[in-house]
Amino acid sequence: MRLQRALARAGIASRRAAEELIEAGRVKVDGQVATIGMKVDPDRQRITVSGKPIPRVEQKRWYAFHKPMGVVTTASDEEGRRTVLDFFPGVPGLTYVGRLDANTTGLLLLTTDGDAVHRLTHPRYRIPRSYVALVHGRPTAEVEKAVQGRIELDGRAVEPQRLRVRPGKEGRSLIDLTLTEGRNRVVRRWCEAMGLKVERLARLSYGSVRLGDLAVGKSRPLTPVEEAGLYKAIGMGGGRE
Repeated sequence: MRLQRALARAGIASRRAAEELIEAGRVKVDGQVATIGMKVDPDRQRITVSGKPIPRVEQKRWYAFHKPMGVVTTASDEEGRRTVLDFFPGVPGLTYVGRLDANTTGLLLLTTDGDAVHRLTHPRYRIPRSYVALVHGRPTAEVEKAVQGRIELDGRAVEPQRLRVRPGKEGRSLIDLTLTEGRNRVVRRWCEAMGLKVERLARLSYGSVRLGDLAVGKSRPLTPVEEAGLYKAIGMGGGRE
């Protein structure tokens, strides 16, 4: 397989970020500085990043995690904030499926299967993600009308697959929506484009996996049925029997 794919599968970085590591000369294969596009056998060759060997991925692992407020979706943070990977010590090769910004809570999937991550986050596969947003700034009746209009971000329309607006307390509104895309901060930006302020935002599901009653800051392994559902959605064999 290509080197950048091997790095992604090991949970080191996304393929694009892996290419940047290679271009920077930080990746070596059997002691030699690597080049982009070279083919490797991770089971037989020694691959290092900044002198450290990449972990061998022997078993695919999948977790559902209830991300707390203030935790960042990254491997490390320059500001010293707690990261999602801090909640999974001793799990080599783990990476997250998409991102949730620091102020968004809810379901985050993590896995050691880098190939599946690439597909689950690719627009081609249109994996549904459901959210609930607590907003204020306009009366609920106006919000109900506004969400039905066409709203473009970065020159492309946001197209929710499911929408429901509910009245909240003290003039607030709750928006339940399902999207099949993962553009950066798409839900917050969509709400802001309607003149709304997002007070709280949580992701409730990703593909076949639902947050359910998983406590904040806790994780659980995916069930075989959940794994199979994810792999089926992206056209890959994979889940447990």
